[in-house]
Amino acid sequence: MVHLGANQYGKAEVRLAHVARGAGPDGEDLFRDWNVSTSLSGDLADSHLTGSNEKVLPTDSQKNRAYALAKELGDVEPEVFAAALGSFFVSSQEPITRARVSVEEYEWSPIGATGYSFTRSGGLVRTTVVHVDSAAGTSVVSGLKDLTVLNTTASEFWGYPKDAYTTLPETKDRILATSVNAAWRFRPDAVDAGVDWAAAFSQARSTVLLAFAGTYSYSLQQTLYAIGSAVITALPEVCEVRLALPNRHHYLVDLAPFGLSNKREVYQAGDRPYGLIEGTILADDAPEDGLAWS
Repeated sequence: MVHLGANQYGKAEVRLAHVARGAGPDGEDLFRDWNVSTSLSGDLADSHLTGSNEKVLPTDSQKNRAYALAKELGDVEPEVFAAALGSFFVSSQEPITRARVSVEEYEWSPIGATGYSFTRSGGLVRTTVVHVDSAAGTSVVSGLKDLTVLNTTASEFWGYPKDAYTTLPETKDRILATSVNAAWRFRPDAVDAGVDWAAAFSQARSTVLLAFAGTYSYSLQQTLYAIGSAVITALPEVCEVRLALPNRHHYLVDLAPFGLSNKREVYQAGDRPYGLIEGTILADDAPEDGLAWS
């Protein structure tokens, strides 16, 4: 015998660009570039068990609602957009009891003073995941990914166990580089009271950068804990931070065969394989949230 377990469906990676004409403080255009994904769940068993589509809102309709909502809301933070989109599906579709909306925002920077020229900023992607549940309320997780950072010194790695397969030499001075992937969960009461999403993201990003730069590191694990702790300290409305830090290795090149010394000047930048360090940091009073990470 078998039975149907958890299931959901939605529209993945809706590419949405929005121009707020003349809405900037000096009359310039404001441009947002988003990748929006929706996922709906609820009383949908019939669609799997009998093939009935009576309760299945087409994913094409989900896509079109995203475009229409962008027009209706204008220039807003991704958290505001995601919460509004999720709330629409839960309130308008009786079978739907939970909506998950994720938004990736790609950063663009103005060029010159035209007010309408932009260049795509490399690297950093802003992330947002909002769950709207008819019973449990709204959960918001913001974050960033692909934030590449590097310290040319102030990092060591030694004192680790060694076995027959250990070839990595200990070091008291190395390059430490990673591509930060971080997500932070907001306290439910803060979400209900209202959060300045733009300010919170700006504060979190700057805190990540300062914590990375300001931590003398004996391991990437130590750096991860320092970053997560700093974000929770800087943002009282945040109760949990999850981080994934790939170790972007840099290996000192042996230049002796060429009659040259190498006093920590020339490195081979490794691509793969790489170490991957992951961890979660929670405030001592962090409330449980069964929605945030599902």
